[in-house]
Amino acid sequence: MSLDERLKRRIAEQGPITVADYMQACLHDPEDGYYATRPALGGDFITAPLISQMFGELLGAWAADVWTQMGAPARLRLVELGPGDGTMMTDMLRAARAAPGFCEALELNFVETSAPLRALQAEKHPSARWFDELRELGSDAPVIILANEFLDCLPVCQSVRTAAGWRERRVGLSPSGALAFTPDAGRVVESSPTAKAFAGEVAGLIGAAGGAALFIDYAGDGRGDTLQAVRRHTKECALTSPGEADLTVRVDLAAFLNAARDVQAFGPTSQADFLNVLGLLARAATLARANPDQADRIARQVERLTALDQMGELFQVVCLAAPGLQPSGFA
Repeated sequence: MSLDERLKRRIAEQGPITVADYMQACLHDPEDGYYATRPALGGDFITAPLISQMFGELLGAWAADVWTQMGAPARLRLVELGPGDGTMMTDMLRAARAAPGFCEALELNFVETSAPLRALQAEKHPSARWFDELRELGSDAPVIILANEFLDCLPVCQSVRTAAGWRERRVGLSPSGALAFTPDAGRVVESSPTAKAFAGEVAGLIGAAGGAALFIDYAGDGRGDTLQAVRRHTKECALTSPGEADLTVRVDLAAFLNAARDVQAFGPTSQADFLNVLGLLARAATLARANPDQADRIARQVERLTALDQMGELFQVVCLAAPGLQPSGFA
């Protein structure tokens, strides 16, 4: 029985489910969830690390700079949340080797629940350690955490303004038996208790262990219905293909930062501004000089990452850091 059929049976027997429960099932159902069954993520969407090596390289330099500000501790936990196929970390480590002692100090950790993706990551980083949840790491060493397009997959709750007042939006069945939102009309607002709880968890770890956490993601402000499905690089209704499409939402990064306590909060700032401050144009020029036949392609990569009509403004960057640190990329 497909996930679509199982969800319909569940709803018929127990009543409509929350949008958060629907997202959780579509993405993480152990039998048919998107991340449980589909390792080739590039077939449906493309992320910044797959657009250009420069993205990961700049983040590697960023992490090495934070480590230096921390006093270059002899032991460091470098953590990536939802590392995809491991490409970003490969590029990060290549750049971070320029900081003497950094790679020797780090212990590489991935937080990943998908077995197929873990297998891909292990091909590139066989010495890494894997965890299902961040809380499993412990706090006996300082941490640097990086997450690109991680928060946008955390479940959200939706509320709809109706004539009778605000009601929680749920996923039910239409008269024909298809999956349908209920209520299906009205102004929508979103919130993510899961993301807020996770912000507190990250802040607690940084407070106990020291370090910093960097998040880059689709940005929103909680207003409107931002839930979308992407399959084969095409957007579709989130209810069309449960488990077969990636589900994402725009992240209220300001609310995420506000949920963290007793740490410094930086941002949000645009991905364009962040990467430019880190030296994207200089890195692109260096690559173009070394590979003149690739100069046009490199220029297109820069545009894709930073143009305001592409990823430059849609993606925003925030950071949580221990007191005393001043992570680069933020005014």
